[in-house]
Amino acid sequence: MNKKTDNQFDFWQDHSLNFLEMALRTDKREIIAHPDGYGKNTRACGDSVEMFVTVRKGVIKYVSFNTRGCIYTCACSNTVATMAEGKTIQQAFKITAEKVIAFLETLPSAEAHCARLAVGSFRKALKDFLKTEKEPWKRLYQR
Repeated sequence: MNKKTDNQFDFWQDHSLNFLEMALRTDKREIIAHPDGYGKNTRACGDSVEMFVTVRKGVIKYVSFNTRGCIYTCACSNTVATMAEGKTIQQAFKITAEKVIAFLETLPSAEAHCARLAVGSFRKALKDFLKTEKEPWKRLYQR
């Protein structure tokens, strides 16, 4: 039987339940054809997150994402989606990378950029929603 040494990392034992759930969850990972808001961020390394937002009567009803990134990016994107649903647009703008990191509990500090990537894409989706809410006819000519 192998004993764990101080420098060994056990993915299943050394991550919080919140992190494991958000990292492995797949129900929010989908592309929405006609979202109310859309945002995308891409890092220099090529990792990217797309966020899709559905809003009804000023409340975020659904958030989904698509990513070209690692399991940490998936965990952060799922966390943003989970935190945002049921919130108003103004409340959703208060979601920060720090709040995502705190919720996940065990996101490695070297992967904090994944939280910033997900939150940045989400904020772009919120801004897109606000922009087209003022001029809804423009939505017909987008994408």
